[in-house]
Amino acid sequence: MENTLKGKRVLITQASAFMGPAFCEVFAEQGAELVKSELELSTPGNVELMMREAGDLDVIVANLSMLAPSTPAPDVEETEWRNVFAALVDPLPGLVRAAVPMMRARGSGKILVVGSASALRGMKRASTYSAARGAQVAYVQAVGVELAPLNIQVNAIAQNFVDNPTYFPEELQANPKFQDRLAREVPLQRLVSAREDAMFAAYLCSSAADCFVGQVFPVCGGWVAR
Repeated sequence: MENTLKGKRVLITQASAFMGPAFCEVFAEQGAELVKSELELSTPGNVELMMREAGDLDVIVANLSMLAPSTPAPDVEETEWRNVFAALVDPLPGLVRAAVPMMRARGSGKILVVGSASALRGMKRASTYSAARGAQVAYVQAVGVELAPLNIQVNAIAQNFVDNPTYFPEELQANPKFQDRLAREVPLQRLVSAREDAMFAAYLCSSAADCFVGQVFPVCGGWVAR
């Protein structure tokens, strides 16, 4: 396999959750020097702590996840709203604040946010989660165009129906009702594999993808096209 990330120092947040394990495996295969973080970034001060400990970085993969609440919209309480935004949105400005000086000094850098296609298509009983994922999309688009002149590319993957232990554990995948839903809602007729998603992420973090700025790429087996 071509070492497209050889010599790149890559931070992956929540390295053992969501897409973290697959990303770590594929990025290492492609030659990246990995910095794996397990810090809970919704805790005040942890973004700054993580970035100080990480040191100089070429790439940041903001792999942010949480178990999505399924509260009907009229029943969403302030605590739920704030907790979801604290986990999925609030870490992003701190990551950018810490990343830009080192990347500007080097003359290059990449930030990839691993988000959700729930920001691109309405889902019932997912108003809080979808709103937070939508905020990620808007942030990536705005910061992406702002940092592009510095040769820092900021992009996002908006995924759904991708095999990962956080949102699609094995017991869910084995459920016949879920299999019926997959066949009904996803044109691909299967989950996108974790490796397929990670390979695409590795491409976006490589120099081959320097032309992408503030882009949000759906990875969902065609679910958003339905």
